Amino acid sequence: MELFHRILKTAVEGGASDVHLKIGTPVVLRINRQLIAIECPFPTSDWINNVVKEITPGHLLQRLEGQREIDFSYFLPAVGRFRTNLFQQRGQWCLAMRYVKTNVPGFEELGLPGQIKKIAESSRGIVLVSGSTGCGKSTTLAAMIEHINANFKRHIITLEDPIEYVFEDNQCIVEQREVGLDTLSFHHALKHILRQDPDIIMIGEMRDSFSFTAAMSAADTGHLVLSTLHTTNASQSVSRILDFFKPDERDQIRRQLAGALQAVICQRMVNTLSQSMKPAMEIMINTPTVRKLIEENRLDKLAAAIETCGDEGMQNFNQALFQLVKQGKISEQEALSKATNPQALEMNFKGIFLDEGRRILS
Repeated sequence: MELFHRILKTAVEGGASDVHLKIGTPVVLRINRQLIAIECPFPTSDWINNVVKEITPGHLLQRLEGQREIDFSYFLPAVGRFRTNLFQQRGQWCLAMRYVKTNVPGFEELGLPGQIKKIAESSRGIVLVSGSTGCGKSTTLAAMIEHINANFKRHIITLEDPIEYVFEDNQCIVEQREVGLDTLSFHHALKHILRQDPDIIMIGEMRDSFSFTAAMSAADTGHLVLSTLHTTNASQSVSRILDFFKPDERDQIRRQLAGALQAVICQRMVNTLSQSMKPAMEIMINTPTVRKLIEENRLDKLAAAIETCGDEGMQNFNQALFQLVKQGKISEQEALSKATNPQALEMNFKGIFLDEGRRILS
């Protein structure tokens, strides 16, 4: 285990976000989204098997035997916590480990826009943080919870698989429940959670219709629900939610969602000029305009509403990237590579702004 611990320590000291271990190949770290092999003995079958035996939590051994892949959190004192996925390929164990910073980063450290703070301070409703895998959704969500924890007296319950960031009670009471360790399943925990007197519920990921139905029930009774979703833009999130449900249920769910939704934040990681990474954010607020579009099933108009309602705190990816370039944080080339509409953004850089969104809405 000494070599394994040295690898994890090297990863943290080198600024890696992920560690990949596979039998017979170099140990690989992901640094600034690039995969880099390090000088280290190649993992052998016996070595990996010993690591798996040592780090797998006892309560997950039966699931590992049956499913051949599990998620759990591994903590190494004086180094940090790692969100770990253990799986097999060609009948051999592999490890993918994501480093989770011990201290929850604040809004300023992450470079989040001020509107995110206002969203975190919402009294009720559903707030979704969306994006692709590895775009920092969990970190943004953690920053929002820590802001609430530092400034408001609330009872926060989180449901995670596994627990990533660990919160200490500040102004809030924070209880973190890990699936498999503290509760049988997301379904089981959500079934009972409203009896535990929460003000705020954080669900690690919206996975199915049951999760979202429970979230809407909580929002309808005055709770704030925070969760993540895998979508590439904010407006697409509504369609993704409806896909959880059967076709004959979607009209009713859509109308309920129009009333329960508070905001959708979608993010993409961009490389900065200072050789670091930060999120570019698309923000959709459930304003009367957005609510009406959802109620009337005009979801194709949501992107136009986001584009034209900047005075209400909304922005699309092109607008977010344009501001980051003007602030001197990222290059024009990086912005264009991450833009939803590169042609329109290139015109913006030349001083040409077309009011396409307002035309579509009208």
